[in-house]
Amino acid sequence: MPKYVAFLRAINVGGHTVKMDHLRSLFEELDFANVETFIASGNVIFDSGTKAIQLERKIEKHLNEALGYSVTTFIRSTTELAIISDYEPFAKSELTDKRTVLFIAFLNASPSKAVQEKVLKLRSRFADFHFNERELYWLRRRLPGEPPLASAPLEKVLGMQMTFRNANTIRRLVAKYP
Repeated sequence: MPKYVAFLRAINVGGHTVKMDHLRSLFEELDFANVETFIASGNVIFDSGTKAIQLERKIEKHLNEALGYSVTTFIRSTTELAIISDYEPFAKSELTDKRTVLFIAFLNASPSKAVQEKVLKLRSRFADFHFNERELYWLRRRLPGEPPLASAPLEKVLGMQMTFRNANTIRRLVAKYP
């Protein structure tokens, strides 16, 4: 049975707080096997024989009913996560610079080329972007005068929701669930 990771968008923001043990129990109610949470930022690992696209809608519906608010869900298999983690969208020198942080945004679909071009126009000395499949890689440069990190402008340009995770979190997940 495939192992999946659900990346939940905004599970604990806007005055909402969901303890990880409660979140785990909500996933167990869906009859998923081997349910675990990984750090308190809305990462849930589980086994299921259901296809990912069906899982996203099923989880979103269940969480909305149980919590009373919408929680957009992005599913990736552990195999997909290994590929995402190994992908190198930027030069090694950029990725090893202590002033940079790599974030990975999970999307439900690959944006059109026109939309991707609009996002790439947001590049600056503080940020660089790269698309691959259903992921947006965001290289954040921590330099003097850096504006605050915000995904809302990206979502507006993309016209779709996403959720970000630090690349280190993805590498840790891949190491834990090879």
